[in-house]
Amino acid sequence: MENEDVRRDAMHRASTRNAGNLTVNTYKDRVTMGGAAAAIVSDKINQLLEQQEFVNIIFASAPSQNQFLSALKEKTLVDWNCVNAFHMDEYIELPENDQRTFVSFLNKKIFHDLDFHSTNYINGNAADIGAECRRYAKLLAQYPPDIVCLGIGENGHLAFNDPHVANFNDPLMVKMVKLDSACRQQQVNDGCFTQLSEVPAYAITLTIPALMSGKYVYCIVPGEKKANAVCNTIYGDIIEKYPSAILRKHANATLFLDKDSSSLI
Repeated sequence: MENEDVRRDAMHRASTRNAGNLTVNTYKDRVTMGGAAAAIVSDKINQLLEQQEFVNIIFASAPSQNQFLSALKEKTLVDWNCVNAFHMDEYIELPENDQRTFVSFLNKKIFHDLDFHSTNYINGNAADIGAECRRYAKLLAQYPPDIVCLGIGENGHLAFNDPHVANFNDPLMVKMVKLDSACRQQQVNDGCFTQLSEVPAYAITLTIPALMSGKYVYCIVPGEKKANAVCNTIYGDIIEKYPSAILRKHANATLFLDKDSSSLI
């Protein structure tokens, strides 16, 4: 089976270790890492579609995902019309047509290029943010995530669950959060905004329990600026100070690193 061959080739090129339940794959560079992650994710989609009619996938929005998303949308053996796509966080009150929204990012990188069965957006400009959070939480309950594709922030956040708002036992699936200074500065470091004052202070995010509810979690984390967060993910205490450390407790989570992001482990 071609997908099996691709998966085995991807694994062959990886240096692999375990951290708790978390599988950690390290590759020579971010292009190889992204291609390997795309091969493994597409293989899992096809496996799931042999058992169920649709697959529900949550996607992250960040430059760290570029190589992965570029490789993923080239997977022509996947029946994308059987995939329901979701995104995991969104700024509050950026103009609707602003190219820095995460909706715009995902539309440009993948959503507009593939014939998904559905694409489901968070509205950061909703008149009632609380109602929008409840609406999206209801949608996730209706379409429980099979696959979550995410990154890790420089401060260790998953989605916009920065350390000061992360809650491993959060009763909510979706909530409004105030972004910490490290998170907002990362958006400038990534080139998404030219200065800190432009970065919105608030966002809507899926919570840690929502992300961890995915049957399979694939975490794509390239770049030297993520090295410290990766080190805390693997060696730090599993506490909200290091939100991404919770990945070590997921039964089916894989972390994809390149040479730079793995430099401290």
